[in-house]
Amino acid sequence: MKNKRRSSQRSSLFSVERYILIFVFSVIIISICIFIYEKGGPFAQIFRDHDSARFFFSVSVLGAIYTLVDYIRRKIVVERPLKRLTKATDAITHGDYNVHIEPVDGLRGRNEFDDLINSFNMMADQLYESQSVEDDFISNVSHELKTPLAVIQNYATMLQSDSLSDEKRREYAHIIIDYSNKLSALITNILNLNKLENHEMYSKKALFNLSEQLCTSILNFELVWEEKEINLETEIDEDVFVYSDEELLPLVWNNLLSNAMKFTDKGGTVKISLKKDKQYAYVSISDTGCGIDPEDGQRIFDKFFQCDKSHAMGGNGLGLALVKKVIRIVDGDITVTSEPGKGTDFTVKISLLGNNT
Repeated sequence: MKNKRRSSQRSSLFSVERYILIFVFSVIIISICIFIYEKGGPFAQIFRDHDSARFFFSVSVLGAIYTLVDYIRRKIVVERPLKRLTKATDAITHGDYNVHIEPVDGLRGRNEFDDLINSFNMMADQLYESQSVEDDFISNVSHELKTPLAVIQNYATMLQSDSLSDEKRREYAHIIIDYSNKLSALITNILNLNKLENHEMYSKKALFNLSEQLCTSILNFELVWEEKEINLETEIDEDVFVYSDEELLPLVWNNLLSNAMKFTDKGGTVKISLKKDKQYAYVSISDTGCGIDPEDGQRIFDKFFQCDKSHAMGGNGLGLALVKKVIRIVDGDITVTSEPGKGTDFTVKISLLGNNT
């Protein structure tokens, strides 16, 4: 953020002190006018026999001086910040969010215009950051969509060859199905994440059996762990009831289990446990995979961030971002511990009775 809320002394444009100053200034002007009219002065000789004209002329001259002073004051106090705001607003309407207005900070410190400028700068900074995130998101989505589409297109083209053997035809068809599934998973994650961020999916909390839900999610990956010969270890307490969102939480378990299976080598181990205390349920999903480098640990929940820079694992970097969003919505908590080359452990904490964590 380029702009921070300033803490200098604040002076309101409508403060009592300002009105007192205007009142005193007006009294002085009126007193001068009365003095000229009653006692005479520089204009008395000119208008000796024309008292009314002398008074009118004196008041007019002093009124003009007062008007000039007020004009200068308004140019500095009102028009200058308004021109800055108008120019900056025009820039934002034309798509330039990288704007910043310098505060007025008059002789008496900050006033309402400074508060307005400060709020405008904060808004512009947030719009600029949102635009950058949106541009990155579109760029990443385009890249992630192009890869599976290109693979599907290439292998579909090769399937049209009459000289292709049945074995190659089955192999190419399997690749097309595999990348179609990856494309479908990517689109599903994008839609779910978009709904969560736009508050189109709300948390509907109710009491349900987390033990049964977790077991169901695990069974969905039976073919995966059997194909990779993964040693699956489970320690799940029976009948652990939690007060949370029964529809959103499967997104968490499916993504964490998918990552655990994906990053665990053939013959490795995935451990899943569900324990509880008096207030919370704790779900732990750990693997013996490649682990996470410490410098990547702070970014694993960012959209499209992938620890696997080669993309060899076929991820799209949206799963953990979706997990983090769901955990936040259901008032849960998630922690991760990892050691490169030894594995990763994700632990999710969910309230048994709906208390905020």
